[in-house]
Amino acid sequence: MQIVQYYRLLAAFTGFAMTMVDDRKRVTPPSDAEGWLAAFASALQLQDAAAAALFLPDGLWRDVLAFTWSLQTMAGQRSIEATLRQTIVRTKPANFRFPARRTPPRWVSRAGTETIEAIFEFETAFGHGNGVVRLVPDPKLPSRLLAWTLVTTLQELRGHEESFAIRGACADDNTRDFGGANWLDRLNDARSFADRDPTVVVVGGGQAGLSIAARLHQLGIDTLIIDRHQRIGDNWRKRYHSLSLHNEVHVNHLPYLPFPPTFPTYIPKDKLANWFESYVESMELNFWTGTELVDGSYDAKRKHWTVTLRKSDSSTRVMRPRHLIFATGVSSIPYTPELPGLGSFAGAVVHSGDYADGGQWKGRKALVLGTGTSGHDVAQDLFSRGADVTLIQRSKTYVVSLKEAQSVYAIYSEGIPFEDCDLLATSFPYPVLQRAYQLSTAQGRQVDKALLDGLTARGFRLHFGEDDTGFQMMYLRRGGGYYFNVGCSDLIISGQIGLLQYADIETFVAQGAKLRDGRVMPADLLVLATGYKNQQEVVRACLGDAIADRVGPVWDFDEGGELRNMWRQTAQPGLWFTAGSLAQCRIYSRYLAIQIKAIEEALLS
Repeated sequence: MQIVQYYRLLAAFTGFAMTMVDDRKRVTPPSDAEGWLAAFASALQLQDAAAAALFLPDGLWRDVLAFTWSLQTMAGQRSIEATLRQTIVRTKPANFRFPARRTPPRWVSRAGTETIEAIFEFETAFGHGNGVVRLVPDPKLPSRLLAWTLVTTLQELRGHEESFAIRGACADDNTRDFGGANWLDRLNDARSFADRDPTVVVVGGGQAGLSIAARLHQLGIDTLIIDRHQRIGDNWRKRYHSLSLHNEVHVNHLPYLPFPPTFPTYIPKDKLANWFESYVESMELNFWTGTELVDGSYDAKRKHWTVTLRKSDSSTRVMRPRHLIFATGVSSIPYTPELPGLGSFAGAVVHSGDYADGGQWKGRKALVLGTGTSGHDVAQDLFSRGADVTLIQRSKTYVVSLKEAQSVYAIYSEGIPFEDCDLLATSFPYPVLQRAYQLSTAQGRQVDKALLDGLTARGFRLHFGEDDTGFQMMYLRRGGGYYFNVGCSDLIISGQIGLLQYADIETFVAQGAKLRDGRVMPADLLVLATGYKNQQEVVRACLGDAIADRVGPVWDFDEGGELRNMWRQTAQPGLWFTAGSLAQCRIYSRYLAIQIKAIEEALLS
């Protein structure tokens, strides 16, 4: 059956007829979107891959597990049709609908395009799904709508939905075993793993590790988090004294437990660290502090890992989990570039990840190498403590005011339900994301013109991303290279913090940095704000070259526009990765947990 027949049939039975989009006042988005969704559902019900004709010729479909069991983007009708042919029979998509509890279809502007954006729900052979479609007029026939973008996501597995009944140590809320083990006894016993191995070991106890462990816990998957720090939250608590988050609190909730309304807009590091600690207790997560993964190997025949964990008291424990998740983030192993003469420098050298407090450097001279967020924040902290600070710029840097940087999270300020915001955040295929960030970056340059002009006049070299996409793409591609101005740029412009280009340094000497013109810039301290190595290198250190090379690079975009090896199966069975901002960890932990649950239930190989 041809697509045009779907439209005629639906028009006859539902009164479906789309008005010209140019006449915005007469358009009724809900009825228009319902017609498209009905046509799409009818085609899929008939297992007809010609449903691809409901898309623009260059339309985009991003699937998150619902059809492909992966994170995958199809570009163009041919690719969409091919994927539908491969997946419709197995997936059996049905029951497409616009639920009353979700944000209704509405006109919005996304990436500079006026579009009807509609959230829908559906069912597959495996479970419940959510989706977002963005509709625009067919250029050849403006009286009908075609899909510009579509995202389909698997939200839960049928028969294995998240359980919010109390688990584990408090399985029966009314149990009072007088003379026997109480709640705390049972919790501590579960956390000891004295008589069993966990199904999943999560390496890293930051937002990535906590999010995936919480999701797995609610799916009944026995999970252990390990972290080398001595206290939960120390990955934030031990960072530099003045650190606060650079995005607003309402974007950053962890799964299931939102921050209290009393929290500040920008959460200080220690408050966040303490929240992590309370989160582990509230969610009854299994967490071993002072523990690191020292080596591991995979048994392909038995489909499990053999890993050695070393505790801070030097004792070891060998475990055999079926899954190993690296949640060490994009900031794990500090990177130190080869610096000429650094071994001759007589002052203190510290990586920004180990920098804590600048109080001891009052009245002394400090150099900070690197002009990303950490470099700027460390320089400003040292200045505020009375140090004489010079910032050394190695490469061009994107700078944006803190307020303007929040524009990339605008969806969360649209007044729609939070779960709808999270769904919309997954719904932008790479080309649309790229265009959206180009527009927001261009807007930011206009708003911040005085700031940027002031920096340029001081000799600061600005960069706006490889394709003028700004900080968000820089973060997704390489984890840094930008700065949200919270005051350091103003100090540079005023000359209160010095600026030196790395290209002007010939070598480091005992007294400081020797410049190419012969002068020596004296320093007592050199802070290396030079970033971190790729997560692939963490795997190399823990599991060896063979597995690291098999997996390949982690983070940055692959040819299909998805982050490499993130939240999906890798070339190494049983090895997974999660990382990113609190929002990314909250959103994508759901999909990673579903895949592991599906494997454990033999729904996915």
